[in-house]
Amino acid sequence: MLTEYEILETYKMIHEENLDVRTITMGISLRECCDANGDSCRRKIYDKIMKSAQDLVKVGRDIEKEYGVPIINKRVSVTPLALVAESCGDEDYVEFAKTLDKAANELGIDFIGGFSALVHKGYTPGDRRLISSIPEALATTKKVCSSVNVATTKAGINMDAVSQMGDVVKSAAELTAGTGGMACAKLVVFANAPEDNPFMAGAFHGIGEPDCQINVGISGPGVVKCALEKVKGADFSTVAEVIKKTAFKITRMGQLVAQEASKRLNVPFGIVDLSLAPTPAVGDSVAYILEEMGLEKCGTHGTIAALALLNDAVKKGGIMASSQVGGLSGAFIPVSEDAGMIDAVQKGALSIEKLEAMTCVCSVGLDMIVVPGDTTADTISAIIADEMAIGMVNNKTTAVRIIPAPGKVAGDVVEFGGLLGTGPVMSLNRFASSDFIRRGGRIPAPIISLRN
Repeated sequence: MLTEYEILETYKMIHEENLDVRTITMGISLRECCDANGDSCRRKIYDKIMKSAQDLVKVGRDIEKEYGVPIINKRVSVTPLALVAESCGDEDYVEFAKTLDKAANELGIDFIGGFSALVHKGYTPGDRRLISSIPEALATTKKVCSSVNVATTKAGINMDAVSQMGDVVKSAAELTAGTGGMACAKLVVFANAPEDNPFMAGAFHGIGEPDCQINVGISGPGVVKCALEKVKGADFSTVAEVIKKTAFKITRMGQLVAQEASKRLNVPFGIVDLSLAPTPAVGDSVAYILEEMGLEKCGTHGTIAALALLNDAVKKGGIMASSQVGGLSGAFIPVSEDAGMIDAVQKGALSIEKLEAMTCVCSVGLDMIVVPGDTTADTISAIIADEMAIGMVNNKTTAVRIIPAPGKVAGDVVEFGGLLGTGPVMSLNRFASSDFIRRGGRIPAPIISLRN
């Protein structure tokens, strides 16, 4: 039974500290939709999504109304489309993306993820077709998100795919030059991609998942910052304890929403993703949490240690609140979506090199990084390669969501709007990596992969 204090505390977290459920995401398997005829395959995909998710938005709104808990996004993730579309003879998969977009629009959801391929050890013909289709697919749809997994700790890094993704990112940016390269904001390159991630743009429904399930992603950087404000000057043991207790409370709310949505939709409850997902709103920032620990500005010396503590404490607190934790789980550092990160970049405290170092201890990687529009495809590939190496060697998920904004130079700003926020254009190392990227082949898996 909830006490009056707990009810009031939760009310304050929601209304004053930006606590929300960032997303309820329905994962849907499309494996049964395979068909030798492309039109028939797309019709089956559309029908399966519409039937499975027909009540998702309504249920989300009902839970919001009954419990007073904001649910910011209602989303769908599907089986990586390369696996399904390969069953037909189509040479181009743009029409599959348009089918996903049509379903998303008619359902009223915010995003649909799964225009994806898994190529960490090599390509199939369907993988090649999907990856080649990504720029046009993302440029001609509004709600479709795409991801490509190019590395794992067990397989190593597919450098041919890394090289190709540099070209894909550049093409996607050029096709959406009028919106600052918006297509790239819907594209993620992964190492060790999780199959149950509810967050976009990297969500897809893995082949080891059930036919349909509900995954929930929580948020709450503002809540954690407010909790730390009450223990100013305390030692790090106290700081870690406060974050753990706060993460526990946040996760319990997320689990309540997940279980309620699962029951009402009559599909299994999958996981709660514990990630602290920031927004451009003032106070709802991971960077501000790190600064509350005593850093003058996020990016200065000590930032990695502070982020490591935060990430670990969030996981420890969350795992006690839910037995079904998955996805990415930890702390996100998307530059354009975090007001504190934006400020740190604009004041010269935070560079892309520091962000790369931070990704060794956070949940994901280089996320929503805007770079000059004249950045070459090889340089983008090299940035991806560095991040994939971090994920591979550390046996963790890392990712790159990078936007070479057409016509923009370092110091400019790109406005994306909504949760995608404002992207300050970051400067890059001026020396080339082309000869390195053009070698191709596969970087072998590290010795730690041999654990069987």
